[in-house]
Amino acid sequence: MDYLLATSLNQALDALADPAAGLRVVAGGTDVYPALRDGALTDPLLDVTRVPGLRGIAETGAGWRIGAATTWTDVVRAPLPPCFDGLKAAAREVGSIQIQNAGTVAGNLCNASPAADGVPPLLALEASVELQSRRGSRLVPLGGFVTGVRQTARAPDELVVAVHVPRRPAATRSAFLKLGSRKYLVISICMVAAEITPDAAGRVARARVAVGACSPVALRLEALEARLAGLPATAAALTEAVTAADLAPLAPIDDIRGGAGYRRDAALELVRRTLAAAAGTGGISEMGHG
Repeated sequence: MDYLLATSLNQALDALADPAAGLRVVAGGTDVYPALRDGALTDPLLDVTRVPGLRGIAETGAGWRIGAATTWTDVVRAPLPPCFDGLKAAAREVGSIQIQNAGTVAGNLCNASPAADGVPPLLALEASVELQSRRGSRLVPLGGFVTGVRQTARAPDELVVAVHVPRRPAATRSAFLKLGSRKYLVISICMVAAEITPDAAGRVARARVAVGACSPVALRLEALEARLAGLPATAAALTEAVTAADLAPLAPIDDIRGGAGYRRDAALELVRRTLAAAAGTGGISEMGHG
């Protein structure tokens, strides 16, 4: 078997349960096929795009469920509260319109690139990944799902079926900024997602800040988040509060897109701008790419 188009969840899980099959899960294929370059496909494919229930965004009692095969265009078009504005901004940065139409949320996570656009905003949203197999199902916090460069906690017999986002207060606002060598169709040098929840007095009740492309995996800046709590929820106050020491958890590298020092400097500025955007308009913000 070189290609299996599953039409039910049971069929997909049965196929994955056979260790001899060696199946590679594919949905949009926007990472799998370009990675082949001129090479031949060596692994048989399990296509899950026609499995019912894997696509779409639904509000639940606990928050929101994003089906694994939900595309980035689906995310942009979905009627979601302002806490998702950062994720929507990231969705608009995923490749071209054609890639956004085909690429899926779970595919972006499972590809586990340090520069995966979807990871920082979903980290800021405290998302969890739902995995299912014939052995049962489990929910893994996104911070524990992506374990390294191109590595995840998904077992070979497991299928990502959904991403879950817990409910946020109505006042929560978010933003996302990405820096690349050009405006469109670019792998990021650095990217930041931020979420701010103000209290009734206009101070920060909760902050979440996640940085991508500056470490093997995207990271939350938890010490900064704790320090922002209680500050005025204004762009000026939050921008002034961020220091270079807040970026200590990051481990940027030198590569063709930028040096480690440049990445660290860029991350500092991007964190400030993203927090200002989340506290200010609370909407989708973009940064000029240099």
